[in-house]
Amino acid sequence: MILAGGEGKRIGGGKPLLRLRNERLIDRALRLAQKWSDMRAVSVHDPAQVEPVDAPVIIDQPGVGGPMGGLISALLFGARSGREFVLTIPADMPFLPWQLLDRLRSEIGDCGCAIASSGKHLHPVCGLWRISALDRVGDYFAGEKRSLRAFATLIGLQEVEWPVAPDDPFFNINTAHDLAEAERRAAN
Repeated sequence: MILAGGEGKRIGGGKPLLRLRNERLIDRALRLAQKWSDMRAVSVHDPAQVEPVDAPVIIDQPGVGGPMGGLISALLFGARSGREFVLTIPADMPFLPWQLLDRLRSEIGDCGCAIASSGKHLHPVCGLWRISALDRVGDYFAGEKRSLRAFATLIGLQEVEWPVAPDDPFFNINTAHDLAEAERRAAN
């Protein structure tokens, strides 16, 4: 599931539709996701954030802000599809490592999720989540914290570290400066 429901205010909105090397960020994320699964979907607040797109568009869980709304919708989509896990990635991380799914799957163990980390910084939007985590959503809303990290901790988190040299594979685009840096990296 590509999480693409953010507003992208720091870059002027419409982040999934921005172009990197003449390819929309959402299309780049879908192309990468195709390497990992026979089923891909995009989670958004409004279909206009990504359409037209070559994948099912799933609406973020109503009334749940931030990427948690996308995760709940992703878990429900995975459950309806008979899956044991759902992999989430954001539309704005164009250099994700090819081995992301394999590493997360190999290290999840008995935990509820395996989350990518780089430079000791956790990236909760890049995670492999057990569909059974749906059973704990009520516990999450009963608590005070409202973040993917808090939910991951609640269900049992396995952190999976990646090296950041020569470049951090979890670099994400939030500003015009970031987009220019991504163009420079992509050109190399």
